[in-house]
Parts: sequence; C-alpha cells; structure tokens
Amino acid sequence: MIKRLISLLCLAVMVSAGGAWAQGTREMTPEQKLQLATAVIERYYVEEVDADTLVQEAIIAMLKTLDPHSAYSTPAETEELNQPLEGKFSGIGIQFNMVEDTVYVIQTTQGGPSEKVGIRPGDRIISANDTVIAGMKLANSGIIKVLRGPKGSVVNLKVKRGGVPGLIDFEIVRDDIPLYSMDAAYMADPTTGFISVSRFAEATAREVRQAADSLSRLGMKNLILDLSGNGGGYLGSAVELASEFLRKGDPVVFTKGLNTPPAGYAVESNGQLPVDRLVIMVDQYSASAAEILSGAIQDNDRGLIVGRRTFGKGLVQRPFPFPDGSMIRLTTSRYYTPSGRCIQKPYEKGKGEEYQLDMLNRYNSGELWHPDSIHLDKSQAFHTLRNNRTVYGGGGIMPDLFVPADTSRFSPYYRDLVAKGSIMKYALGYIEKKRAELLARYPDEEKFANSFIPDEEMVKGLIAQGDKDSVPFNEEQWQRSRDMILAILRGLMTRDLYENGIYVRATNPLSNDFNEAYRLINDPERYYRLLKGK
Repeated sequence: MIKRLISLLCLAVMVSAGGAWAQGTREMTPEQKLQLATAVIERYYVEEVDADTLVQEAIIAMLKTLDPHSAYSTPAETEELNQPLEGKFSGIGIQFNMVEDTVYVIQTTQGGPSEKVGIRPGDRIISANDTVIAGMKLANSGIIKVLRGPKGSVVNLKVKRGGVPGLIDFEIVRDDIPLYSMDAAYMADPTTGFISVSRFAEATAREVRQAADSLSRLGMKNLILDLSGNGGGYLGSAVELASEFLRKGDPVVFTKGLNTPPAGYAVESNGQLPVDRLVIMVDQYSASAAEILSGAIQDNDRGLIVGRRTFGKGLVQRPFPFPDGSMIRLTTSRYYTPSGRCIQKPYEKGKGEEYQLDMLNRYNSGELWHPDSIHLDKSQAFHTLRNNRTVYGGGGIMPDLFVPADTSRFSPYYRDLVAKGSIMKYALGYIEKKRAELLARYPDEEKFANSFIPDEEMVKGLIAQGDKDSVPFNEEQWQRSRDMILAILRGLMTRDLYENGIYVRATNPLSNDFNEAYRLINDPERYYRLLKGK
C-alpha cells in the first residue's frame, strides 16, 4: 500500500510539472529520481512488474558501482551466510558427501542426534521423511534443506548399510549442531603441534585454546598454525586469537574510513597460549580475518609467515539488515596492519569482473611459483614494530618465507579419480567390509597414522574402481600421482574409522607448504635469523 501511494504521488508530481522535468528545467535529488523511475516502470511498463524484484535489482546494481565486496543478500541468503559464523544450526549432525547420485555419511557429530541413534560412517541415505534422496541427483543445498529443520522436529531416515539386508529405519530428533572452525589438531613430532583453522567464527579462539592446551599436555612447545584457504570471518575472533600469542598493549589491527571514525584493536592482557616458536601457513586464498591475524603476528615480530601472498581482502563490511530479513553488507572502512599496511589489494570501482581475475593473473604472471614475479611497490615499504624488518603493503600479506605452489603430483588421472568420487567410493567400500578388522589392528588414530600403508591389493581395487567409473588407468600419470592418491585414500579412511579423524594428517607430509613450515620451526637458528630480518 505504501509503495502504491509513493508511486501515485510521484506520478502526480510528474504530471503537474507539465513535462518540465523531462526538459531538464527542475533539479531532482537522487532519491526523487530513483522513486520516480520505479513509479514510471511500475505504471507504464509493457508487462506486469514485481516491485520487490525491481528494487532488489536496483540495489544490486548500485552496489556493483562501489567495490568488489559490498553486496546485497536476500532473507534466505542472509540466513545461510550467518550460519557458518554463528557456530551452530539445527539438524541431524552428519557430514556427508554426494558421490554420483548417492549420499554417503562421512562422519557423525560427536554427541549429535545421528550418533545417538546409531548412524555410522559409510551409511547411504535413501530417503528423508517423504523425500527420496538416492538416485535423484540433488544438489548439496537441496539435501541440506531436507535434513536441517527446527530444533525438536523429527526426520525419519531410510538407510542402506553394507552387509545388512534391506533398509534400516531411523527416527531422529533434530537438535542444535555445533559448527567447528578448526579442522585439525595433532602433534607433528614430540614438540611441534599443528592446528588448522578453516574460518573465523564466534568460538574459534576458544577452540584453538582448548586444542593448544591438549597438545601442550602432549609436549607441544612450538606451533604451526595453518590458515591456508581460510577465507576469514569475524574480526573479533581474529583479534581474540591474535591476542593469545601477543603481549598486553600490542596493536592487532586498525580501521579507517571516510564516514566512520578510526578504530584500533590492541591486546588487553598477555597471551596465554604456551607456544615458543610460531609459524603461520598461508596461501593465495587466505583472506580477511586470516590476513589480520597474519599481519599482526608478522608486524609484532611474534612469528613467521610461510607460503604465498595472501588474497588481499582488507575492506570492512558493515551489515545493514532490513526488516524483511534481507541485508546490505556495505564497505565502510579499510583494515590496516599494526605497521600501517593496507591489506586490501587495488581495485577500480565498478570493475568487479577484472577484480575476480586477480587469481588468474597471478597464475599467468608466475607469482605462485616465483617470488621475483611479485611486484613490490617501494613506496609501500613499512617496518615491523620490534625488529624493524621491512614489510610491504599494496595488497595482501607477503610471507617471510615464500613457498612455490606444488603441482608436481597433479595429473589428469588423479583429477578424474577425485572428480568421479572413485577414491571416496573405494575407501567407503573397503572400510564397510573391514571396519572391525582395521579397528582391531589399529585401535587408535595414532597407530593407524604411523603404521597403515595401502597394499597392492588395495591399489588394484582402487584402479578397478576408477575403470568402473570411466577413469581409464594411465601408468605414467599413476606413477606421478601415486603418493598423493594413496595419501588421500589414507586420509579418507582415517576420517571414517575414527571419531573426528584428522584427514590432513595423511596428506601434510606431501605438502610443500607444511614441509617448509616444519623445517623452519625445527631450525631455531634460521627461525630467529629470519625473525630479525637477517
């Protein structure tokens, strides 16, 4: 009703003006022009127009003229965006993979609804309530929509389990399911801990503290913190985690913007994490909050950064929610590291497509393999706060130790085995037959990680699975990718066999980034020499 009144009012004004506006004899505010354009389209367009869609598209178009990260989200999109950061949702508590047209349970959440009723890794979900899932080629979002629901609501699953005739019926009461931001925590050697953080959510700092405390009891003195591929999240979580490593009063990050007052974040009390040497792994996909943490550690000379130049997302988005649940995330300021470096990489307003090509440009320029290909702007030179090392701004965080991207084990055969789900299917099928035998031989993950090696029978079985999935065997490509393929197989088996099994434990030994970080943290002379800028 209100929209209709506005439209009629605008039209009445336009008519009473006798066409004067069309002749450019009267000034209009931008707001008036937008309202008038909406009213004209609604009233005179050749077909019926949905006013909500019209306004939504206008908002999206306006934001595209600003910067690459200001964005509009619908009510449904807003809810989906918030869930990974808020740390929980209501559902049945499983991690699943869609392999061809079949939903395989990969893990159940410890203490969650599915674990309580006896759902196991390897189970295949045939239907949920009245919705058939198997054979329907549903997108992951469609499956999630069926499995999630209000806390306390019931979902009835029909499940196929290997070795059990027929289908098993499960009645599951949905409950709040925690979302963890930490992917892995284990001891790489008697004194070196490894923790991987995939996002910065509300509970990230607490999760890392708990993991570090557990590793400390196992003998951890030094820590490799993996932020590779971490796209960011809550600023507060990054500041909180940085504070665990720094000293009272150390600056973490500050922001500046045209219409927002400058804001600085500093450590309020001495960090409590019991870590001597600290190495942070980053890559070209580490962004936002991950860059804030990395920049704070580097600028305060608290640890070293290993990997490749980070993404360069240093724009602060402030959410402006609308009453209908939709939202604008508007850039209001920029992030700066303690030394004064702007994290944001350069961009031109309204040229979002060019901005999105940055990764391709890095690839084509050779930056991912050769540090000399990175253009360092001497006008963007800054200095760390304690050791006066030179660090560079201009977009992203430059590592202290560059590690080239590794594609030496990649092959089309490896790519297709992963894409067709062949490794996943073979792992699930093998464990389905030999779970009891494997657990009897390897009662804990530590023993499995240190002792289990896929034998030739498994290799033949995996190759046969590939043939079945139309991935023909290629000897040369198999030899090139063999170690990585078998490491992935071991990682998938680890995740299936053990509660919260650590997938990357099997693949890290083949990672150049991890190996460089591991060598550095275990070479005190080199570590402190780099930390002093020598």
